[in-house]
Amino acid sequence: MGLLSNRIGKGSLKPGDHIYSWRTAYIYAHHGIYVGDDKVIHFTRGRGQEVGTGTVLDVFLTSSGPKRSLAPCTKCAHRSSDSRGVISSCLECFLAGGVLYRFAYGINPALFLAKARGGTCTLADSDPDEMVIHRANHLLNNGFRCYSLFKSNCEDFAIYCKTGLLVAERGVVGQSGQAISAIGGPLAAVISTPLLLITTNVYGMAVTAVGVYCASRFAADIGNRLDVVKIPVEVLTAGLASGKVQVVEDKIKAGAK
Repeated sequence: MGLLSNRIGKGSLKPGDHIYSWRTAYIYAHHGIYVGDDKVIHFTRGRGQEVGTGTVLDVFLTSSGPKRSLAPCTKCAHRSSDSRGVISSCLECFLAGGVLYRFAYGINPALFLAKARGGTCTLADSDPDEMVIHRANHLLNNGFRCYSLFKSNCEDFAIYCKTGLLVAERGVVGQSGQAISAIGGPLAAVISTPLLLITTNVYGMAVTAVGVYCASRFAADIGNRLDVVKIPVEVLTAGLASGKVQVVEDKIKAGAK
């Protein structure tokens, strides 16, 4: 992984990779799992689906992004206008004209903090590629929660496929890396306001705000959190299929204690 960029060529892709591509002037990224044979399994936001908390950011992301095509792809028959939930498409449809990047796992804390932008790496280790692909295919056939911008988005889906980890606490906002980036800057400014008042030095104020932001990213990373638990994909989807989501959440909470 490069310090400035995780960009890769298509020739270096291997099944089980967590990949992403930036959208709308690098404001957010779309994530997925490459499973081989030019196929990517990813979690998408469909029409009429929950996209978060009704914020201005939700409205912006809903109205932005790649133009949805009414015609099916000639390679994979995917039609972006019908995208919803967990889907499989060719790599070209996934990228939607964007550049290919690979998400990094098991990186050291110093490099993690050096990557100022969230949604590119994690401290957590990845499971074997075979398990990653199994989870992705299982969720393709059985679904993965309801889409929520800050609680259950495409990055959270890909990270779960790679690690099997879920956040146990309900109502967690900003659990994914790019969500932390979206709200982390303003949040860091609010949290660090009392510290900023101590100094009138503009450099000191900047260092304080950046320090608080980096600390929030570090504490919120799924590889560093204490409120996460590893849950088998079959257990997750069984609870969702039966409507016993609360039962699954209780199991997750119990495992995190």
